[in-house]
Amino acid sequence: MRRPSWTSVLLVGLSVLVVGLAVATGWLGVVTAQKKDDADQRAKAAQAARQMGVNLMTLDSANAQRDIDRIVAGTTGNLKNKLGTQTKVLLDQLAKTGAKSSVSQVEAGVVSIDDDSAEVMVSLNGTVTNAKVKDGAPRAYRYVMDLTRVKNRWLVSDMEMVP
Repeated sequence: MRRPSWTSVLLVGLSVLVVGLAVATGWLGVVTAQKKDDADQRAKAAQAARQMGVNLMTLDSANAQRDIDRIVAGTTGNLKNKLGTQTKVLLDQLAKTGAKSSVSQVEAGVVSIDDDSAEVMVSLNGTVTNAKVKDGAPRAYRYVMDLTRVKNRWLVSDMEMVP
């Protein structure tokens, strides 16, 4: 029986090394793509919650229906149903008070996230005016929002005001 030559051994060794490098490169590519997608979804969830905060704090009795429709459009599930049934009450309240509010600062931070749900804290500072407070009063609001991913869009499914 003939012994393998050193060139054959070297060729086999290099072949194994090339295959190993190809597998490692492929694995690193998959991991990198997954991390990028995770970061993208995290950013999208934070942006959706931030936008909901802005929508909640940007109300004008002169455009109340449009403003409420914008809020409802960013929701899903029970929250969407709840807001839908309270639209008339909200419209009446805005008309009665002549309220107008605007945002001066908004921040959002993702507390937790998985493939189809996220929890995001939103901090808002703004000004509220109405018939009694014509110059406006500064207000600070904090919300914890639960978001659900629906067809690659993050929508608010629940929210709670927090101190």
